[in-house]
Amino acid sequence: MTRIIYSALLLGLLVGCASSSQTVGEKLDPLTSATMMFSPTPLIMYRNDPVHAAHARNFVSIGPLEVNRSGQYQYFLWLGIWNTNHSASVDDHREGFDSILIFVNGEPLQLDVGGWTPEAIGASEPVYPKPVASAIDAYYPVTADQIRLIARSSSIQLRTTGFSPRTFEAWDEQTAARESFLQLMQRF
Repeated sequence: MTRIIYSALLLGLLVGCASSSQTVGEKLDPLTSATMMFSPTPLIMYRNDPVHAAHARNFVSIGPLEVNRSGQYQYFLWLGIWNTNHSASVDDHREGFDSILIFVNGEPLQLDVGGWTPEAIGASEPVYPKPVASAIDAYYPVTADQIRLIARSSSIQLRTTGFSPRTFEAWDEQTAARESFLQLMQRF
């Protein structure tokens, strides 16, 4: 009877370990052989867009990336830009995202887009899945310290630039995303 109880406890522990969520992802690009480490849980930012519809929203998913090419490391922020207005064009999605401001605890951090495709980071395919089919990707070069700053922030806000700047707020507390950012940054 004791063996059965211990076996059941061991099985429960194994199932618990197998079902725990991954806090750091790693991917080897099949064509470029670059190794990418990333946060599997991106931050989600939003803004209401009542001009297009009563409940329309614009979203930005933000995920950090470390790209390792034979010991040469580069860091990027991936943005998945999308909205609930399915009639918007790619140009509408990109408007203002050539240069963005991320306010970390109220302090601005200006970032310029490095590219709109995985090739901008030396990859042949996306690291992050698109949140929706109509989403576009943007990649911003950053430093490891800038990723740490974002991970440790108590408040974050994103503002686009250009003719008509838009401001995005954090969707909620983003506890899982922040934990994932912190876990990733410990591996740098």
